[in-house]
Amino acid sequence: MNRIEEIVDQTQSSDWERLLKNRDEALVRKILSRPRKDARDLALLLSPAADNTLEEIARYAHRVTVKRFGRVMQLYAPLYISNFCVGGCPYCGFRSDRSAQRRRLTIEEVLQEGGLLTQSGMRHILLVSGEDPKGASVAFLAEAVTKLKQIAPSVSIEVPPLKEADYKTLATAGVDGVTLYQETYDPIRYAACHPSGPKSDYTYRLTALDRAGRAGIPKLTLGALWGLGPWRLEALRLGLHAMALERHYWRSHIALGMPRLKQVPNDFSIPYPMDDRSLVHVIAALRAFLPDAGLVLSTREPPALRDKLVPLGITQVSAGSKTEPGGYAAPGAATDQFEVSDHRTPAEVADRLQRLGYDPVWKDWEPTFGGMAP
Repeated sequence: MNRIEEIVDQTQSSDWERLLKNRDEALVRKILSRPRKDARDLALLLSPAADNTLEEIARYAHRVTVKRFGRVMQLYAPLYISNFCVGGCPYCGFRSDRSAQRRRLTIEEVLQEGGLLTQSGMRHILLVSGEDPKGASVAFLAEAVTKLKQIAPSVSIEVPPLKEADYKTLATAGVDGVTLYQETYDPIRYAACHPSGPKSDYTYRLTALDRAGRAGIPKLTLGALWGLGPWRLEALRLGLHAMALERHYWRSHIALGMPRLKQVPNDFSIPYPMDDRSLVHVIAALRAFLPDAGLVLSTREPPALRDKLVPLGITQVSAGSKTEPGGYAAPGAATDQFEVSDHRTPAEVADRLQRLGYDPVWKDWEPTFGGMAP
């Protein structure tokens, strides 16, 4: 059993269950008075007792974020390169058994999409693909990244897990970050939600960011897909996974995505729907526990909620997102992965952030200096 699997396994004990069920508000308030938080503190910050002290946790999270990151907000946009998929994840719009308009971009089309994004102001691009071995090969990704880097200073990837050697190849090509969501940290639930395809290998996916970290990728973004499992336990495991990555790959910046499962195929029911207050709770608790980590919010959430979540600890937001291949040049020509809820343009998002007192940052990465600005 590897290190991350041991962390997940340990959280199944009755001791952790007791902490996650805590109803003593005094214990939670005591945690907020301490400058550093340990794993047990995170469990208490996620407990029912913390529900009643959520406003205090939220204020604490805001203070910590402003102290560490100031009032800057990085903007980014996803660029989908393929919605072909060999996986059978029942909750996903790309799953292999679903009738869909499939599209796989060429290098030229990737560059066209990237050009449209840079015209909108974007300088951070996230390449996204379904499980498509043909359309998202390492060779294709390396070529796409190399050419995109001529117009965008930062290119990250959100693709199926790779070998360490493949991550090294992509790092050489210019990949600045790897985003990979575990979806759910419960091995049994994971198996039920990922019945076929390469994604069915729980351990290989769980250890992918370790391989990316060893390969020297500067930014590692992890997350759970809120709705597949009980959010308190999923958030605990996510936080402990992030803490382990911070300790072992200290040269890389660790960030956590906050994707909430909302729109799903008609034949799938979300096992544990997450309401807005619970999302607030998770964001505030994780910020309190991980003061140096980035927190990422996508256009899955509607504008009004995104605006309210920003002060709780968010450091990076997407804007103007399209979730289908070719969506910027030819929207509607292919099936999207999910329907976005925030349709504001990048300029509109930036303007709103300024009105909220934040400084939208289009570029905070310079390869010459080899790292992400604080």
